[in-house]
Amino acid sequence: MSRTVHCVFLKRDAPGLDRPPYPGPLGQRIFENVSREAWERWRAHQIMLINEYRLAPVEPKARKFLEGEMEKFFFGEGSARPKEFVDPGK
Repeated sequence: MSRTVHCVFLKRDAPGLDRPPYPGPLGQRIFENVSREAWERWRAHQIMLINEYRLAPVEPKARKFLEGEMEKFFFGEGSARPKEFVDPGK
């Protein structure tokens, strides 16, 4: 049986994650307030950020940047695409 959360991203009740997806307080906050669907949207956005900015997620500076973008994506003003980004689907 899946748990339901009121997703801060989708602004509605939706199935929640099975466990915190990230370590520490941010991961716990995401677990309590973000749905599976919203998390998958973040993962796609994160991949785009990694590719466009040519980030190496194992580097501490890149991880800090991605963590900040994750915080903005779910709980802030949103994480913007790079200005140079061109959606390949258009």
